[in-house]
Amino acid sequence: MKRILFLLLIFNLKLSTFNLLAQPYVPTPENVAHREAFEDMRFGIFIHWGIYSTYAQGEWYLNRDIQGDEYAKAADAFYPHRFDAREWTRAIKASGARYITFTTRHHDGFSMWDTRQSDYNIVRATPFRRDVLRELSEVCQTDGLQLHLYYSILDWLRSDYPVGRTGRKTGRNLQPDYDRYFRFMEAQVSELLTQYGPIGALWLDGYWDHDEDSIPFQWRMPEFYRYAHGLCPSLLIGNNHHITPLEGEDFQMFERDLPGENKAGLSGQEISPLPLEMCQTMNGMWGYKVSDTHYKNVDELVTLLVRAAGKGSNLLLNIGPQPNGELPAAALDRLRGIGEWMDKYGYSIYGTRRTSLGEQPWGTTTGRRDSLFLHVLDRDVREIEIPMSKQPVRVSVPSRYDRKARVLTLLLPEHAEEVDYVVLVTQRSEKKKR
Repeated sequence: MKRILFLLLIFNLKLSTFNLLAQPYVPTPENVAHREAFEDMRFGIFIHWGIYSTYAQGEWYLNRDIQGDEYAKAADAFYPHRFDAREWTRAIKASGARYITFTTRHHDGFSMWDTRQSDYNIVRATPFRRDVLRELSEVCQTDGLQLHLYYSILDWLRSDYPVGRTGRKTGRNLQPDYDRYFRFMEAQVSELLTQYGPIGALWLDGYWDHDEDSIPFQWRMPEFYRYAHGLCPSLLIGNNHHITPLEGEDFQMFERDLPGENKAGLSGQEISPLPLEMCQTMNGMWGYKVSDTHYKNVDELVTLLVRAAGKGSNLLLNIGPQPNGELPAAALDRLRGIGEWMDKYGYSIYGTRRTSLGEQPWGTTTGRRDSLFLHVLDRDVREIEIPMSKQPVRVSVPSRYDRKARVLTLLLPEHAEEVDYVVLVTQRSEKKKR
C-alpha cells in the first residue's frame, strides 16, 4: 500500500511539472511596459570584448583549430589598463544611444565578471583582477544608460557542453552532460541578473550551433526563459537563433540585416509582432581585429539608424574595444558624428513607430502620435507625393493638398548636403487646453 501511495505521489508531481511547463508564456505587466520603453529607445551600442581582443583577430579566433589550453593563456596577459567605464559611457551617451549590450561571455567561455561558477574569468584568471561588468553597471546607472547583457549558450572549452557544429578542434576532453551544463548556465545568469543592478535585457547567442544535428537538440529554452523571468519579471529576453521567436522571448533580433532583408544570409525569418532589434558592425568584425580598419562612414550609419527606425526596429551598433580597454579612435569618431545628427533630429527617431507609409523610393517614414516624419534619403529628390485622408495641420516645408485626390505634395528645397532631410507633418491639432 505504501508503495502504491509513493508511486501516486511521484506521478502527481510529474503531472504537475508537465502542466507547469506546458503553460503558455504570459509576460508580466512590468515586462509589457518595458517592451514599450525598449522600442522608444531606438538606438543602442553593442560591446564585443574578451580575451580574444589580445589576439586581435576577432571574437571567433578560438574556432580556427586552436588548442583551448594554448588559447586560454591569453588570460594571463589580459591587462586592459586603459579601461575606463566612465569614458565609455560618456562617448556612448553623447552618440544618442540609450542602452549598452555588453558581452559577458562569448563562445570561448571566458566570463567578463567575477563569477563563482568558474575561475576562468577576468577577476581570477587575469592580472587585471577588476570586475569590469560591475564598473560598467555602476556607471550606466549614474549616467542613465540601460544595461543589457549578451550571454553565449554554447561553449568551445567546457567538456560538459554537447558539441555542435563549431569549436570541434579545441582539444577538450569531451564528457557531454547537458543537465550539468544547463545548471551552470542558470547559476551564471542568476549572478548576472541579481548582482549587477537593473538589467534591461538578456541577449542570447549560440542556439544555431545545433542546427545541423540529425536529431533535434533540446536546448530547453522555455525552461531557461522561465528561470530568468522568475529572477527579473521585467527582463526582456531575445535569442539570436535566426528563426521565428520561441515561446518566452520578448523581442526579435536580426543579425547584420534590417527586418525583412537578408543580404548577409542570417535574417530570413518572418517578422513577428514583438519589439525588433537589428545588430550591425561599424567595420567588419564584432570583436577587435587589427587589420579591420574599413569602418562605415557616419552618413552610412545614420542612414542605417533611420531605416531601422522606419521598419520599427532598434539599431544595436557594435564596437570591439582594443585589448588595452580603449574604444578604437575610428569608433569614437563615428559616435561623435552620429551624436551630432541625433542632437538635431533625434526627435524623429526616439519614441517613434513604423507607419503605414513605410519605406519609399525617396527614403522612409516614422511616426509618433499625431506627427509623421518623412526621412528623405535621396539627396536629389525635390518633390514628394504622399496619400493623406485629410489635410494636415502643419507641414515643415512648402506643400499643397489635393482634397479630391487626398494627396499631399511636398516641395523640398535644395538638400544635397543632408544625409537625411527630415520633414515634419502634423496630422491633426492637439486638444485645446482649458
